[in-house]
Amino acid sequence: MKQELEIELKNLVTIDEFKQLLTHFKLPSSSFVEQTNYYFDTEDFRLKGLGCALRIRKKKDEYTFTLKQPEGDGLLESHESLNDEDALNYISGHLTDKSEMVNLIKSNFNIDPSSLLFLGSLKTTRAETCFKSGLLVFDHSEYLGHEDFEIEFEVPDFLQGRNEFEQLFAQFSIPIRETPNKIRRFFRVKNMKK
Repeated sequence: MKQELEIELKNLVTIDEFKQLLTHFKLPSSSFVEQTNYYFDTEDFRLKGLGCALRIRKKKDEYTFTLKQPEGDGLLESHESLNDEDALNYISGHLTDKSEMVNLIKSNFNIDPSSLLFLGSLKTTRAETCFKSGLLVFDHSEYLGHEDFEIEFEVPDFLQGRNEFEQLFAQFSIPIRETPNKIRRFFRVKNMKK
C-alpha cells in the first residue's frame, strides 16, 4: 500500500470562469481525461464524521482504492491498486478482508468491513498543467443530476501555494469561494434529493 501527503487548495468556479482559465492556460478539450469515483461509508457516516473519505477511482481502466485522512495542512492518502474483478465486487457490496484498505479501516477505525456501503459515483473530466510551485487541476464533475466546475492546486507547501492560488484568481477577478471536497459536495446533493 502506498501512502502520500496531499496538500491541495480548491475553488469552485462558474462555467464562464472555468472556460476563461482554460483559454489562458491553453488547455484544449483533448487534454481532459475521464475518471469516476465510487464512494463508500457506513450507514451512519462514521468515516465522514472522522473527516475521512473512502473511494475507488477508475481512471484509464485502472482501479485505485483510496482512503483520505486529515493530516496537518493536508490529507494523508493511502492507495491500493485493485484488479477489475475485485473493484467491481467491492462496488457491488462485496468488500472482503483480502483488501489491504479494508484491513486498514478495520484496524484504524474499528469499522466492520460488512458495514461499508457503496453510496454512489461521481464522474470527473480532468485536465492538468504545471503552474508556479505546483500542479493546477481543472475538474468538471457530474453527479446525481448536478454538475460543477472546480480548480485545484496541488502544492508541496501550503502557505506558498495559497499565496500563488489567490494571486491567480485575483488576476482574473474570480472570487475565492468556500469549496468542500468532492465527496462532501456529493453527499450534500444526495441529502437534498432525499
